[in-house]
Amino acid sequence: MSLRKYLTTTGKQVFLGKSAETNEELIGQAKNGEILLHTSKPGSPFANIKSNSVEVSEKELYEAAVMCAKHSQDWRDNKKDVLVHYFLSNDVKKDKDMKTGTFGVKKFKEIKVKKQDILNFVPQGTTHELGKNAGQE
Repeated sequence: MSLRKYLTTTGKQVFLGKSAETNEELIGQAKNGEILLHTSKPGSPFANIKSNSVEVSEKELYEAAVMCAKHSQDWRDNKKDVLVHYFLSNDVKKDKDMKTGTFGVKKFKEIKVKKQDILNFVPQGTTHELGKNAGQE
């Protein structure tokens, strides 16, 4: 699988798709109860926090949202705060008439990722890490 792989500051793995095809792979490998993320606007990688949702802190969720936003078309085109939806893997549906990389979501919540946190995102090596102040005012 050719996915982007990051670590949160606490060491949790976060996988991101790179294309419609790898988004399909990413959704396919997500386990029940894991959190997935996608920007509210089209043109974003799906992201998957590789941990049961009850074990994910708000800080880790925000860090994964920053990773997702950083690689989105919304960020590329607007350079403003980005809205990211997050949801459980078991809330994702795929109808046979949906295009590759496109999914439906039964229910989701939303996080506003701040422009400054996206700008501060610094990948390091093949496993990337987010700056320590993400999500803090």
